[in-house]
Amino acid sequence: MGQDRPVRGGARAAQRRCGPPPGPLVTRRARERHGAWHDAYGRRELDRLFDTLAKSFSDCTSYEFELRAYDVSGDMAYTVGLEHTSASVDGEPRTYTLRATQTYRREGGEWRVAHRHADRVT
Repeated sequence: MGQDRPVRGGARAAQRRCGPPPGPLVTRRARERHGAWHDAYGRRELDRLFDTLAKSFSDCTSYEFELRAYDVSGDMAYTVGLEHTSASVDGEPRTYTLRATQTYRREGGEWRVAHRHADRVT
């Protein structure tokens, strides 16, 4: 698997601050987009992105994931939902909703995020 080792560290720190509870890990080939704020591809860029996000987010007062659709087929799955969040971003309190789509791939018996896209609901 070499190229598909899970990304750790920064991703976990960002999740602890605010966001989905720790779950599937992002793989090296994953592409991540956080509410049209940042793009990253590959392990190094993802680590930098999550380190930056971990420093930017604080004081998460609420997070709720509203599942709208999902499906599983073999070793692939997806979820679509709304992420309702109240947190401080760069010291400024914000409340926002992201429309989030994640695809998952089962690797070695574990579900991992293969792709994520989220953008603001306007």
